[in-house]
Amino acid sequence: MGDTATGQAEPTRREVRLVVASSVVGTTVEWYDFFLYGTAAGIVFNKFYFPSEDPLVGTLLAFATFALGFVARPVGGLIFGHIGDRIGRKRTLVATMLIMGIATCAIGLIPTYASIGVAAPILLVLMRLAQGIAIGGEWGGAVLMSVEYAPRNRRGLYGSFPQLGLALGLVLGTGVFAGLGAMMDESAFLSWGWRIAFLLSAVLVIAGMVIRLKVMETPAFRRLQQTEARASVPALEMVRNKLSRRHVLLGMGSRWVEGVAFNTWAVFSISFGTGTLDMPQQTLLISVMIAAVTMVVFIPLFGRLSDTVGRRTLFGWGALLTGVVAYPAFALLGTGTPLLAGAGLVLALGVLYPVLYGPQAAFYSEMFPVSVRCTGISFVYQFSGIFASGLTPLVLSYLVGLDGDGYSLVVTYLVVAAVVSAVCTFAVRKRDLRLIAEAEESDMDSARDAVRS
Repeated sequence: MGDTATGQAEPTRREVRLVVASSVVGTTVEWYDFFLYGTAAGIVFNKFYFPSEDPLVGTLLAFATFALGFVARPVGGLIFGHIGDRIGRKRTLVATMLIMGIATCAIGLIPTYASIGVAAPILLVLMRLAQGIAIGGEWGGAVLMSVEYAPRNRRGLYGSFPQLGLALGLVLGTGVFAGLGAMMDESAFLSWGWRIAFLLSAVLVIAGMVIRLKVMETPAFRRLQQTEARASVPALEMVRNKLSRRHVLLGMGSRWVEGVAFNTWAVFSISFGTGTLDMPQQTLLISVMIAAVTMVVFIPLFGRLSDTVGRRTLFGWGALLTGVVAYPAFALLGTGTPLLAGAGLVLALGVLYPVLYGPQAAFYSEMFPVSVRCTGISFVYQFSGIFASGLTPLVLSYLVGLDGDGYSLVVTYLVVAAVVSAVCTFAVRKRDLRLIAEAEESDMDSARDAVRS
């Protein structure tokens, strides 16, 4: 094996496989925990934690607390982005998993509004905020563990592996809810059965921690340590740099459609189908689960394709395709027919959404220099999550009310997000991405010289 810039042996295949496994398992656990809340918000929490004579009001309040998790994510992104750029990518991953696991298990133990009154929604909100902080710090660290271990011509593929955690977490979350619903009657499920899904998080967290504690720091960060090139205050350095500021704004704009698309098809579709279309809850949960399994196939496929055609090109066209497919997918869902509705969800969420999500990790990582990379991608992903993801179910529920239980305004919202995101994506200049890549190569050379001297 050759020497890296840190004077250590190049990562072995076993080490790389361990890194990939750590990223996939860790993000799966984190997203499982995070999305359980989204699923429960439209099924359980709107009834037992935010009771109201108007079902729409209860749903809106439940989804409002769902959005709070996304408001907390930027806080986690800044805290753990700073830790990732100053102390190391690995350090962020152990802490975020512990926070998420504790918060999720606690949600499964909170009594209902009928038992303890207003304390119930308050405790639920606090635990949701903790979930948001944890996932806010998780994504950046997990993504960089994979991307910075990858060969340059395989960054799209390697970066797509932690993205699988989103799909696998969704499969587990909806699968556990669907399974529990099938094993018991509705009254038992609503009374106590749903809590099992949240308490299972403890088992998943233990498994994830065992793997993560074995992983070494990334080669790119070790080069920073060797050359003493770490930023003192990464967030401040990112703001001072004109190119990084530009990429923060364009990155946030590009992500709008990705967040809107996912939360439309994976979260909002369940409440829309059950509440507006009177479709069986189990049918929708199973459809979303099948779509999530399909994502597992297509996310790495499009991640790998981005290594060939370019991440900017693939992501931009993916944004436009998301707008194009919005109406036919909703038309299929609007039939209320299980087979057609399921086909619409699999098309939109399982096949086309990965065009965005597969190359996203590598695309955003290559927008920032190594010294502020964890802070940069966390800032882009988490701050944009407030409007791109967290507010989406709330906004769409409101639009359905304005539209008389129709979906034309929902489709319009998706199309607008798609156009804005495509414009922002193509506004990222290729020459700027080349400059950042060349600077990283130069840092590698400097680190090698430091080792030799």
